[in-house]
Amino acid sequence: MTEEQEQHEKIIIDEDWKQQAQREKEVLSAKENQEKKKTKQPGRPPHKLPKGDFAALVSTLTTQALFAMGLLQVKGEQERQPDLEMARYNIDMLETIEEKTKGNLSAAEDKILKNTLNDLRMGYVELANAIRSQSQ
Repeated sequence: MTEEQEQHEKIIIDEDWKQQAQREKEVLSAKENQEKKKTKQPGRPPHKLPKGDFAALVSTLTTQALFAMGLLQVKGEQERQPDLEMARYNIDMLETIEEKTKGNLSAAEDKILKNTLNDLRMGYVELANAIRSQSQ
């Protein structure tokens, strides 16, 4: 084999290797994109959600009430003024759930709801009184 033929063969081998590496890279990239689409669909969080149960429902409405009362803040966001009307709405929603589920809850679920409502009501009254005294 002449030097020119060897050089030509090396180029072919190098080009084949580069093409094969590029194909493998594209396949890997396509697989990664598919995985990302599975785990990160629009409107879906990238993590698994907890089981939807009664305690989660109560927790969701409680969190909304606490945000409305200004007792919970989002880190990095500007502090917001309490919204007593929205807090009262979320407490009312929990009271409706209590009324409509009476006699159908387990002892644990009933306890969660009663304790949560008591805590929210007390916090609401304290906040409303504090706001009222500040405005006078």
